[in-house]
Amino acid sequence: MSDPVVTVDPGQKGNANLVYILYLCSFLIGVSALVGVIMAYIGKDTASPLVRSHYENQINIFWKMLLFMVVGAVLTLIIVGVLIILAAIVWYVIRIVKGMQALLADQPIEDPASWGI
Repeated sequence: MSDPVVTVDPGQKGNANLVYILYLCSFLIGVSALVGVIMAYIGKDTASPLVRSHYENQINIFWKMLLFMVVGAVLTLIIVGVLIILAAIVWYVIRIVKGMQALLADQPIEDPASWGI
């Protein structure tokens, strides 16, 4: 039997996919990203190496996006912050989509801590 696409069972591939979905939903419901990162922290200890790499990627995405948004918000006073926020949103979506594609293909994230796309 194959893994379900979405599940709330920590450490499972479907749970990692659910975290990616929650991250995408954060544009409509901001708190969903916080729920997602908590789920990633809870699931990473019991996960297989494949799923653990995705959880680590998700945790890094959350904290780096938060950093980008805080810096961008502060710098909006000199207009450059708006560009930082827009670039951060593009980076966020690309990292999530690439993570979802890798998870679907049963591939780990090679360097979850990287800043690149």
